[in-house]
Amino acid sequence: MAIGWLSILKAVPWTDVVSNAPKVADGAKKLWETVARKKAPTGTSPSAPSDTPSPADQAARIAELAGELDRLQQEMLASSQLLKTLAEQNAQLVRRVYWQSRLLLIVGLIAVAGLTLVLLR
Repeated sequence: MAIGWLSILKAVPWTDVVSNAPKVADGAKKLWETVARKKAPTGTSPSAPSDTPSPADQAARIAELAGELDRLQQEMLASSQLLKTLAEQNAQLVRRVYWQSRLLLIVGLIAVAGLTLVLLR
């Protein structure tokens, strides 16, 4: 099982992941800002059908569509917030893994140097 994970981790282009993590986070922030600024379009008038419904039916349909539009906008806002949060967490994770791998490399080099000194005595 460990061999499978090891082969997966070896296949990841870590330099690309580390270098692109800030770009992904920035893109998610821009998406969030764009979606958060957008408001519901007002004053849209669809083409009238040939058989015109009563004004009461039209008002009910408009209210129904307005409610659906509001719900969809809230979902889009929540989704973009989630993307922003995930991108920020991903960037933090990549930074941590990067520095932990550097630290592990240094500790490994120190251990090899210490072992070499012990064996040379």
